[in-house]
Amino acid sequence: MLVLKIVSTEKVVYHGEVESVTVPGTLGEFEILIDHAPLISSLEKGCVKYKTKEGEQYIDILGGFVQVKRNEVSVCVEV
Repeated sequence: MLVLKIVSTEKVVYHGEVESVTVPGTLGEFEILIDHAPLISSLEKGCVKYKTKEGEQYIDILGGFVQVKRNEVSVCVEV
């Protein structure tokens, strides 16, 4: 499992385990799965999608950044 933390300037939007995360990168949408290579990327306006045991969740964003490191995904967003 991945540990996902989504934060905005106001609050922690989500923190927990997920199966995958899809983000709107500057060069297009991409998916992050378990054991993904480390990366840092800027995000554009779009939708962050993440799959939990309960199903798929969505958050619309105006932009931000994502960092992936050792199965931990940190997303800083403007909502």
